[in-house]
Amino acid sequence: MASYEIFELGNVALQKGSTIPNAKLAFKTMGTLNEAKDNVVVCPTWFTGYIDDVPPIFIGKGRAIDPDKHFIVIPALFGMGESSSPSNTPAPQEFVRFPHVTYYDNVSFQHRLLTEKFGITEILLVASWSMGGTQAYQWAAQYPDMVKAIAPVACSAKTAVYNELFLKSIRKAMVSDPAYKGGYYGDVPPLSGMRVMAQIYAGWGMSEEFYRKEVFRAFGHDTLDDFLVDFWEAYFAARDANNLISQIWTWLHGDISAQPAYGGDIAKALAAIKAKAIVLPSATDQYFPPVDSEAEVAAMKNAELRVIPSILGHFAPFNPDDQKFIDDAINDLLNG
Repeated sequence: MASYEIFELGNVALQKGSTIPNAKLAFKTMGTLNEAKDNVVVCPTWFTGYIDDVPPIFIGKGRAIDPDKHFIVIPALFGMGESSSPSNTPAPQEFVRFPHVTYYDNVSFQHRLLTEKFGITEILLVASWSMGGTQAYQWAAQYPDMVKAIAPVACSAKTAVYNELFLKSIRKAMVSDPAYKGGYYGDVPPLSGMRVMAQIYAGWGMSEEFYRKEVFRAFGHDTLDDFLVDFWEAYFAARDANNLISQIWTWLHGDISAQPAYGGDIAKALAAIKAKAIVLPSATDQYFPPVDSEAEVAAMKNAELRVIPSILGHFAPFNPDDQKFIDDAINDLLNG
């Protein structure tokens, strides 16, 4: 039995011109919506992440985001297999024919969930990591009068060119495998390509210092090869290639200014954010480096930069010490 619910969106028109018939937004709630409906926290999912991956990273009793205090909504990003995705959408939009979905589309659907199902008109906080963090930026730019605070972690408001290099390399690894068969691989996934993708991802995901100090041993892996095969390759082998490629497209085209209100002007979009923000890059993140976050914070009116002092690269939020750093920032946002 699924641990989440489905919000039926009906036939939805997408920003890039396509339509998804009978679109579905998967979500989970934790906590209780108070009478004033002003204790709402939104924690969107991220690349490769499922709904149940979010609570261990961001949510818990006694933590900054606490189900005893907050009504927490975890919406699933389109393309990962819970909301509408290549793997669960029927013909004629199945597999590689699944249409392109932007961050703008995702947040529009999430807005419908909050307003239509729950009658919510105010969000206390949007907080998440990676592609989930970009959705925090997107929420604040798309609905600036609705969002009170954001905590984007290890992400950016617009996908940088260097980040595109990384994304194109992992996509190329999958589609170059003959077993990919143009996206129609059926029950025999392109595992060779996905293994190559996993090894590329390993080099970008963690920092140089992480590998130099052989921190992978603390994760139970005696050698680098064990870490690459037993962690990275096993992780990606459990995902669907078309779903990954769909989400890579969304990530590649990340840009909170790509909407009518801003016309592609990223400085204008960042300046329009009214929410109080603490932006939290990881010091050693290779594809969302702090220098990008510095530029974004400088363009915002009510934002602070706090760099997570982590050697885990992009994966800082998986470290308990780094989680405490993030929780402290979120507490400052909620209680400041």
